Amino acid sequence: MSSTNEVEDAVAQLWQEHAGAPFPAGLAGAERAGIDLVLLDADIAGCVSSRQNSGGFLDAGRRRILDARTAELERILPLLGAADGAPYWQRLYRLARLVADAGE
Repeated sequence: MSSTNEVEDAVAQLWQEHAGAPFPAGLAGAERAGIDLVLLDADIAGCVSSRQNSGGFLDAGRRRILDARTAELERILPLLGAADGAPYWQRLYRLARLVADAGE
């Protein structure tokens, strides 16, 4: 089992990587399985950003959003290929899961 510090370090690193990465080219306005990819990214990033800016706290509303959007991302990950910037989405998923699991 990972220590709290290891989890926080991993979240901080993934968040820094994600925040510095460009959104995958050509996906603005794209949907997969009816899910708008820009909104999916923005919702998860917003929840992570709020958590990071509040010292690790995620309020109930953002927690519900994070859980719902993480489930959607998990559902569409198998549909995302190299042209969709799959590593971008895989990193976002790892980040979302770490944040969600840290709050349990």
